[in-house]
Amino acid sequence: MDPDEILLETEAAMEKGFEYMQHEFATVRTGKASPALVENIDVEAYGSSMKLKQLALITTPEPRLLVIQPFDASTTKDIEKAIKESKLGINPAVDGKIIRLPIPALSEERRKDLVKGIKQMAEEARVRVRSSRREGIDALKKAQKDGKITEDDLTSYEKEIQKLTDGFTKKIDDSINSKEAEILKV
Repeated sequence: MDPDEILLETEAAMEKGFEYMQHEFATVRTGKASPALVENIDVEAYGSSMKLKQLALITTPEPRLLVIQPFDASTTKDIEKAIKESKLGINPAVDGKIIRLPIPALSEERRKDLVKGIKQMAEEARVRVRSSRREGIDALKKAQKDGKITEDDLTSYEKEIQKLTDGFTKKIDDSINSKEAEILKV
């Protein structure tokens, strides 16, 4: 494989790890309503498991309120049950065929728990980035062993991969700092 392709694949893998972390961060409750909090809850409806966003329209009419409007009124009970069983800790209020989710303010203890959770997510993203770095360097060493690149080229490509790793690690750190500030802001 061409060393430039190896660099591109390594960068793409690191980017995926970072984007996954960003997506996970979006599901963390910060005291204000966001459709991302509930859109991926699994709901047992029509004899199979479906994501909530496939079954209902999720809106935020107020900063501390989510409103869920099922496309089919017969799924209202299934959606309510799935929300109650989820680890959100929010009690849904059913009003006809509309489900209201009041987002309570977070306690100081709960905020600290959430910060621990996002730090864990960030560490998992760092592990993915480092794993991508290792795979990229292993691929470069194989290319050097096969005679496709010289030892000097190997060194310079390894430096490039290390720069990518450092860049993504910094992006992860910046994201965690901003998310932590968002969670701790009362």
